[in-house]
Amino acid sequence: MIVPNKWILLLYGLPTKKSAARVNLWRQLKKCGALALKTSAYLLPGKPEHHERLQWLAQQVRDDGGEATIIHVTEIEGLSGENIVRQFNEARATDYAALLNALNELIAQNKKRLGESFTADLEKLTRHFEEIRKIDFFDCSRAQDAQMLLKRAAGLRGGKSKNAPSLAAKKFTGKTWLTRPRPEIDRVGSAWLIRKFIDPKARFIFSTDPAKHRDAIPYDMFEVEFSHHGDDCTFETLVKRFGISDKAVLKIAEMVHDADLEDGKFQTTECAGIDQVLKGWAKGGLDDEELLKRGGECFDALYQQLRK
Repeated sequence: MIVPNKWILLLYGLPTKKSAARVNLWRQLKKCGALALKTSAYLLPGKPEHHERLQWLAQQVRDDGGEATIIHVTEIEGLSGENIVRQFNEARATDYAALLNALNELIAQNKKRLGESFTADLEKLTRHFEEIRKIDFFDCSRAQDAQMLLKRAAGLRGGKSKNAPSLAAKKFTGKTWLTRPRPEIDRVGSAWLIRKFIDPKARFIFSTDPAKHRDAIPYDMFEVEFSHHGDDCTFETLVKRFGISDKAVLKIAEMVHDADLEDGKFQTTECAGIDQVLKGWAKGGLDDEELLKRGGECFDALYQQLRK
């Protein structure tokens, strides 16, 4: 994670009666991705284009009879740079979550037959994704969830892809596997599957940019081999590519699918609970490796139960 060493802070005050101006300013700040620190204090990374935008907004405040000050800072007492970046990513994760809900609804409505407005609706959601990306200053990992779901939605127009050839697990022993930070149900489940049935000596690292880790095998990322394909989540892709036929694993694959894609395809609920636990651990501050470790223990227990 690259943490900026400079930030720009906008402090402002508007007359109480200027409610319309206050709402308009809030919308403008939200549109440019500013982080609210206090009711009338907003923060952006210290870049020239952000300074120019805040100057324009500060003048808008003054024109509405208020006061505004722009401050350049290198640190904020009580908030580390990592904490600020985390808050920016949490804000973008909320934006992506709303987009993901809309995409899931679009896919559900058009899965059997494309509606007349499908293309226009997909283009609208694609533009919305691009708008979020412009203010996603620190590469929130949820961006790739949205990219994969956009690709899945676009795939409704092109039919099903051909089955890829099976792979030999012995050729993947002792590898480094790369996935996005803050892993949830599909990434954690896939890591468990990799260690259990594909690469017992697997090592896992976390990044949003596979190009920076060319020796690692990326998974559950946009435009990589081991990821979402067609209706399959990454766990299902791995099961199929490595020809895993264990009945308990096949059942877990259905559970991970339902929890990750939320399309009700297999009508299972077990992994939805594990997913909520993983999200709770993440909010509690567990690091990525610990999430894989504890999540793997959950999958071990589920696997043992299903085998019985």
